[in-house]
Order: sequence, then structure tokens, then C-alpha cells
Amino acid sequence: MVLYFSMAMHFNISTAANALTNFLGSTFLLTILGGFMSDTYLNRLYTCLIFGFLEITGLLLIIIQAYLKSLQPDPCTESTCIKGRQAFMLYTSLCLLALGAGGVKGSIAALGADQFDHQDQKGTHGLASYFNYYQFSATIRSIIGVTAVVWVGMNKDWFWGFFTGLVTAFIGFVVLALGKHFYCFQPLANSPILRVIITAIQNRNLSLPENPDELHQVDEKERDPSEEKLSHTNQFRCLDKAAVLRDGTNPEPWKICTITQVEEVKILIRMTPILASTTIMNTCLAQLQTLSVLQGYFMNPYLGSLKIPTASIPVIPLIFMSILLPLYEFLFVPFARKFTGLATGITLLQRVGIGLVLSILSMGIAGLIEIKRRDRALENPAEPISLLWLSFQYGFWGLLICSLCLD
Repeated sequence: MVLYFSMAMHFNISTAANALTNFLGSTFLLTILGGFMSDTYLNRLYTCLIFGFLEITGLLLIIIQAYLKSLQPDPCTESTCIKGRQAFMLYTSLCLLALGAGGVKGSIAALGADQFDHQDQKGTHGLASYFNYYQFSATIRSIIGVTAVVWVGMNKDWFWGFFTGLVTAFIGFVVLALGKHFYCFQPLANSPILRVIITAIQNRNLSLPENPDELHQVDEKERDPSEEKLSHTNQFRCLDKAAVLRDGTNPEPWKICTITQVEEVKILIRMTPILASTTIMNTCLAQLQTLSVLQGYFMNPYLGSLKIPTASIPVIPLIFMSILLPLYEFLFVPFARKFTGLATGITLLQRVGIGLVLSILSMGIAGLIEIKRRDRALENPAEPISLLWLSFQYGFWGLLICSLCLD
């Protein structure tokens, strides 16, 4: 995509990188929408199919623009050359693609997880393995994407590369739809976030009882068996006011919340430091997905007589992942499980910490490689350094992604 923006849409380097990072950022943010829709209003299968239709529509629009030369801009000296209907076509297709891909990402993995019994010990182990297999299959898919599909796009035409993505996406969603009668579906639930916050604000003048047991809790007779009952904690006690029942009133929605709902919101708040710590780490990933690809465009792409497509460089971390994921699943997890007793071998928080350290190493190596590339370009522009120098930073990137995706 970053090379398509640069070479076909005639964006300059920074604009092409920003366009891709804006697209990727929008896709990841929209996974929240997909997860919310699948949990609250639609089941996860219908969410995947509806957003999948939007993703296919976005791909179709990109193919049309990549095919018709009249929808492509002429080269210019500005940061971006697209205007009018060309810009409308491009940004409409990217918005649809981001919305569709984000919705699918936010629900499809959870759809697979719904097929396991979370209350059964074997089901818990199976669920942990499922996410490893899911990531392994996604890695194989990505390897094909950055090698075969990139080769088609750069050696045949851009629209053929996008057309390949369209066909495979369509086949995938058809196969997904055919399994409708075999899937297990979790009951829909109401998201408690807004309800708890608004109710806590409405009850801000009420006093909290000294005994937390006096706070409103879900009735055991009315509790859905699939709903987990959570106990009260002392953190963020201002939210407990959402579970205080006013004198002379009956418990009604948007007037009172249960302790379980309040505790669910507290759990999300406790996760914010982890999410915040990964913000910088994801900026590192954005650099490697955009500027490093463009960086490789100015390096020597030959390995002997074999010319390596610049956009295929991300295959290096994917190869690392395709090797490490089976080793992790079949060797490390069973070994670590004997000592920790955890189905996942080590905790998710430990994996995030490992990922943070690896992101630091990857960026440090990337900086050193760029110094070497720039010095050679200034000394001898006719003989740039080999593209394979990028394999060091991409290798650490593979370890980083592997540690994060297992979470």
C-alpha cells in the first residue's frame, strides 16, 4: 500500500507513510466498533459478514481506481497529487476498507473462541492453543501476501494485486457463512460502560454504605448462567455510587447498576496503563511498515542474481513468526505450564513486557542501519548497501509481533 501511494498515487514519501499509518490506525480503532456491535447488537458471525461486505466493497473501489488511468493523478511536485473525484474515490475506498477490516478483526477471532467451553479445563487449554493456531494461519496468509501478491502487483499491475485480495476475501467470507449452522453463539450482552458512568454521575451526591454488601448486586435467581458474578473491590470507589439505590425507588436500568457491571468497568480502567504503554511500541511498528519499506526502495535489492521486491521485506518477521509459533505452542508452553500451572505458559502481562523490550531493540537497530545506509548513499550513491541489512530490525520485529499476537 505504501508503494502504491508513492508510485501510483504520486504521494511524496512522508505523505505516503502518513496515509498508510492513518489507514492502519483507523482500522485498529474500528475494531472497537466491531467488537461492540458483535457483543451488543449482532452476533459475531453476522458482524463478520456485514463488515466483510464493506471490506470487499472497499477493495472493489481500489481495484477500479488502480485499473482506470483516468482515476489516477499525474506526477506533480506537491506532497499529494490527487484532487477531485480521484481523491474522493481513493479516500472512500480506504474508509470502507478500514471500516470493514476493523469490524472483522474485532469479531472473527472471538467467534472462534466462542466454540470452546470456557468452564472446562480442556476447553481452556484448547482456547489458548486456538489463538496460537489462529495467529499461525494469519502469519502464513501474510507470507503469501507479501511475496506472491506483492510480486503480482509490482510485476503485472497494481490492480491485479488488489484483485487477488478481493478474490481470497470473498472466498473466505463465503466459507465463513457456510458454517453458520455449526457455530455456537454467545448470548448478546449490554455494554455497561456508559451505563455505569452516567449512573455514577447521577448518584454523585449519594453516600456510599460502609458495608459493600449493601450495594446493589445481581439477583441469583435472575442471573443469566453465562454471566459471571464479580465481587466488590475497593479501587475507583467513585464508580460504586452507580450501585447505590436511592430510597423509595425500584431498581431500573439507567438508575441503578449491579456491582458486577461496576467491576467490569473497573477492569477496563485497570487495563489502560497497559494500553498506554503499547502506544509507543505501535509507533515503532508503524515505522517498520512504512518508512522502512520506502527505505529499502533506495537499497540494493539483489541477492546474487535474484532481485527481491522491496515490499516483500516484511516476509522476514513473518518467517520468524511461522517458526516461533509452533515452537512456542509445542515446546515452550508445555514446559512452562509445568512450573506456572497456567494454560498459556506465562502470563499475558509478561509477554507484553517482552514485547516492549524487543521494540526498543528493534528501533535501536533500525537507527544504526539508517546511519549506515545514509553514509553509503552520500559516499558512493552508485553502490547502495544491500536490502538484507533490514533483516536485523525486521527479525526483532518478528519476535515482537510474535509476543504481542499471542496475547
